Amino acid sequence: MSINVLMLRNLRKNIRNYYLYVFALVFSVALYFAFVTLQYDPSMDAVEGSIKGGAAIKSASVLLVVIVSIFLLYANTIFIKRRGKEIGLFQLIGMTKSKIFRILTAENFILYFGSLILGIAVGFSVSKLILMILFKTMGIDAIASLHFSAPALIQTLIVFFIIYLLIMLMNYGFIKRQSILSLFRVTSTTEGNVKKLSIFEMIIGIAGIALIAVGYTISSTLFSGNLTSMNKLFVSMIIILASVIIGTYLFYKGSVSFIFHIIRKKKNGYLNINEVLSLSSIMFRMKSNAVLLTIITTVSALALGLLSLSYISFYSAEKSAKLYVPSDFILTDIKDAGQFKEALVANNLVFTEKKTEVIKVDVNVEKVLGDNPKGSSMISNIMPFSVISENALEGMNLSPNEAYFTKISSAMDNLISLKDEGPIEFKGAHEVIPQAYKKVDKNAPILGYFTGGLPVAIVDETIFDRLKKDLDPAIQRDYSVNIGIDMKDRASVEQANDLFQSMKFKDKSINDSQLETKNNQKQNMGLIMFIVAFLGLTFLITSGCILYFKQMDESENEKPNYTILRKLGFTQGDLLRGIQMKQLFNFGIPLVIGLLHSYFAVKSGWFFFGTELMTPMILVMILYTALYSIFAVLSVFYYKKVIKESL
Repeated sequence: MSINVLMLRNLRKNIRNYYLYVFALVFSVALYFAFVTLQYDPSMDAVEGSIKGGAAIKSASVLLVVIVSIFLLYANTIFIKRRGKEIGLFQLIGMTKSKIFRILTAENFILYFGSLILGIAVGFSVSKLILMILFKTMGIDAIASLHFSAPALIQTLIVFFIIYLLIMLMNYGFIKRQSILSLFRVTSTTEGNVKKLSIFEMIIGIAGIALIAVGYTISSTLFSGNLTSMNKLFVSMIIILASVIIGTYLFYKGSVSFIFHIIRKKKNGYLNINEVLSLSSIMFRMKSNAVLLTIITTVSALALGLLSLSYISFYSAEKSAKLYVPSDFILTDIKDAGQFKEALVANNLVFTEKKTEVIKVDVNVEKVLGDNPKGSSMISNIMPFSVISENALEGMNLSPNEAYFTKISSAMDNLISLKDEGPIEFKGAHEVIPQAYKKVDKNAPILGYFTGGLPVAIVDETIFDRLKKDLDPAIQRDYSVNIGIDMKDRASVEQANDLFQSMKFKDKSINDSQLETKNNQKQNMGLIMFIVAFLGLTFLITSGCILYFKQMDESENEKPNYTILRKLGFTQGDLLRGIQMKQLFNFGIPLVIGLLHSYFAVKSGWFFFGTELMTPMILVMILYTALYSIFAVLSVFYYKKVIKESL
């Protein structure tokens, strides 16, 4: 038999074990090629010019290469070990290690570059669809066309050729290191020995759960006001990161075994077939895979967290825009406002106008601060508030000794805790005016430019006049008028916004459009969400494949056990129910821990990104769980095939 015939037979024999590896490779190449094609697509000029999309996509493509490289190298490690006996047999019949390496190199070359060509074809086919999704997400009105990029093709070939060389180097090192005896034993070595749980393992198990709990507790109170300086905030973040990652490792190393040991102890050792196939196996296998599972869980949590935060910002764009720009258009210069109104009239666009005078006044809020610790360097007792008269809001009728505070931004509400009512003091340049303040459920009618995220103080007209005559020039804004313009016909808002954007204002940074603010936030966060989702999907597929490959490996090793159980009278259905429970734990535990990590991470600082938490975060988690579960189902089908073949 010639070497070529042997190589082709081996390839045909092993192709059934490589089908998911081929799928993952094709998927990775397709994603990378489509992603890189975006950099060279002419229709991306609008994105790159407005929000530096090109730089973001280039950075993401580097991360994509890292994820794919780690996955392919790890997957190759699993498959080369599974072929240990085959390599050992080649040596027994007299083949040299160099010749065996050449056979494996040729096989991998056919498989790898065949998948590479297919992946590039798929990537080119879906590149237009991906570009359309990006434009739709960002709200960009541009035409997406099918565009083949030679630079993208060259870049993809270079990257994946380098990965191929690394794989071959890894295979060469593996073949050179192994003896014939070790090659026959490489797949039969157990990942964990069944033995009595030691005191040390119990301590590790308890410590893992405790460290994760500590990380969750600190993250829940990260912005509650208990941290009185930026240094303490930074140290707390480091502690959270370290405790959660170390705790996750210890959880897989000892906590899982500890918990399942307690369950088994309660049953006095009498386990049914389902529990034997699930609990007993996982108790000892998760320990040996602790590092891998920790990496998968941590990166999954990171991907989920970033995607949730970007979607929170995207989802909250409209509400955030209304909080920052309460009217359709707000201008702070009378001449600019006059110029814009003339343009609206010239285009027969009907509008309403409301002018609000705004002043800046230092307010002593020491007696109404909530749980914020005194002496905090992050929170001051005296803060500059924007102040407006009661006449600026309909239905307001205040007495001269009372003041209202409007709604506060989500971020500031979590950083500064104010009581519902209490005594405050307005400090002018020469006099101090005491007031009794209350919170009201109203939005400020002025541009967020004036407020800086703080609530707006509403005072009696007479008090407003006194404060205006006693201003401290050091804290006043350059502009003290807020001119709000609202369109009567909602269908004319876009046309009015086009006019607003075309105007040559003296300073555009202090005039704003609600629609433009919303669109800008959706564009910025849409691109980030698109990139994070792209990377997250790649990691999801690769990590799911890695766990699936591990299950393939375990199922082959456990095949003799299934043969014995079948001969003892257990049916295929009996074994399959135990396998289903095992996969529920194998895939479910990393998924649940990753979801918990991301939940507490997002919950600790979501308010900096938007106004909605639960809906966008739950949607992201449901989608991630659904995609992740596919690999658990595939694992069950593979086990079903192994069980069927075991007898």
